[in-house]
Amino acid sequence: MSVLKILQYPDKRLRLIAKPINIITQEIQKLADNMLETMHVKEGIGLAATQVNIPLQIIVVSKNNIKQENLILINPEIIDQKGNISIEEGCLSIPEYRAFIPRSDYIKVKAINLFGKKIEIEAKSILSICIQHEIDHLKGKLFIDYLSSLKQERIEKKIKKTNKKNKIF
Repeated sequence: MSVLKILQYPDKRLRLIAKPINIITQEIQKLADNMLETMHVKEGIGLAATQVNIPLQIIVVSKNNIKQENLILINPEIIDQKGNISIEEGCLSIPEYRAFIPRSDYIKVKAINLFGKKIEIEAKSILSICIQHEIDHLKGKLFIDYLSSLKQERIEKKIKKTNKKNKIF
């Protein structure tokens, strides 16, 4: 397994809309393993393929923040949602920035697992939030898109200033 490079905001590739996966190949299985490794090394609880510059519909999520308990969802789609919840979210593609984002407390998701089997899962609380966050990535949406345009501008200015200071272009 290897650690993949995570795209950093404002990289425009984070806005790409992921394509569905039709066949589970060895490459897809290897990608999932590498995404899990990357997520754990970077101390995240979720990662979408678009964040590692692969515009395919696959997300990995750590259940209960335990390394051995992971979800790998291919072509995930929310089919039911209820309730409201909001916690301070962060993102591996926008490090050092966090914000309270409104989400559904309960979701039901249909997806395909790594064996090509159709599955449905139910998630509540933090797991629900994480899956919604990662599915947003597959649609080219970032958590900061839920913020006011003023807050988005502030974050972008701070990032550009930091990148200029660190000579990252």
